[in-house]
Amino acid sequence: MPIHPNANIAPGARIADGVTIGPFCTVGPNVSLAAGVELVSHVVVDGHTEIGEGVRVFPFATIGMAPQDLKYKGEPTRCVLGARTLVREGATIHRGSVGGVGITTVGPDCMIMATSHVGHDCTLERNVILANDVILGGHVHIEDTVFVGGGTAIHQFVRIGRHAVIGGMSGVEADVIPYGSAMGNRARLIGLNLVGLRRRGYSRPQIHALRAMFRLLFRETGIFADRLVIAAERFAGDAQVAEILSFVAAPSKRGLCKAGRDLITEEEDEAVAG
Repeated sequence: MPIHPNANIAPGARIADGVTIGPFCTVGPNVSLAAGVELVSHVVVDGHTEIGEGVRVFPFATIGMAPQDLKYKGEPTRCVLGARTLVREGATIHRGSVGGVGITTVGPDCMIMATSHVGHDCTLERNVILANDVILGGHVHIEDTVFVGGGTAIHQFVRIGRHAVIGGMSGVEADVIPYGSAMGNRARLIGLNLVGLRRRGYSRPQIHALRAMFRLLFRETGIFADRLVIAAERFAGDAQVAEILSFVAAPSKRGLCKAGRDLITEEEDEAVAG
């Protein structure tokens, strides 16, 4: 077990075979490191924290430290990182708080780039990428395969739907629909993540149905609730549209990110969708 002699491993820490712990790392007594975890150097892992197989953590990152929540008084809340996730230099991932679900979760195969912050009680599902300097307030929920551009700040309790993309330097204070593309300060929907949809193998008919649904909900006039009913009827049986409508109907503390004036035009849509 290659543990550097200058690492500080507290009694009680559970360290599996094949873990690498570099110089000047600190591992707390309630930490569990699965097989193949690598703490490069100067990493701090504390609290009731579980790190999954094959996770790599780069220098000066901290995982499982106490939340920045004045209500927190040292309760044994948790932090969990899924397998193969990559945490780059200076990133911070705080454990949960008593005011939330009590656990911060980063799913498998995520990438948390340098100096990003994942606040208490956040949930990141699979394949989420946070570019450099992203800030997540507490209780943010990001679904599978979302990309968040560098320098973006996301307000507490915001939800980001599956396969969405957030442009860099954005301020996101409301929920972003699955497959949506949002950017700006304050962020507004500008279209769909068409590049991401194509890269992930969605067919032309699937993409065209999503585009038609998006035009109905966000480009046409009338009462939004009425347009939701029309979309449910018009696209009955379409799984991706149903996912978006379910996301919109789910309880929300922040409301829905609205379309901005700089919506991608029909011609730009067509060029990207192919």
